[in-house]
Amino acid sequence: QVQLVESGGGLVQAGDSLRLSCAASGRTFNNYAVGWFRQAPGKEREFVAGIVWSSSSQVYDDSVKGRFAISRDDAKNTVYLQMNAMKPEDTAVYYCAAAYPVRVPRTRASNYGYWGQGTQVTVSS
Repeated sequence: QVQLVESGGGLVQAGDSLRLSCAASGRTFNNYAVGWFRQAPGKEREFVAGIVWSSSSQVYDDSVKGRFAISRDDAKNTVYLQMNAMKPEDTAVYYCAAAYPVRVPRTRASNYGYWGQGTQVTVSS
């Protein structure tokens, strides 16, 4: 069983950048799909970005394409979410999730069985 710990959240201004980290323990991410989701107050949890560890296949929600980038570090067993040109509407609690085996669609939260505790990201205008 894999445990996930997110870090890197904080308060930034619109236009700034932030990098979130998702570190895994207990197991390596080999053959897992890893996704980032976010949930704003009063809204449902939504998919942000995802990566399949074995193939590095990436998928993004349209709202973050061109601004956010997901990447991995094999040596650290960590997935990152680089967030650039941030907007106030990016404000949410961001969650890292992992799935094994990989299920489709990778944008669906119910296809992920492991979740981190979340990290708050606030973007001021």
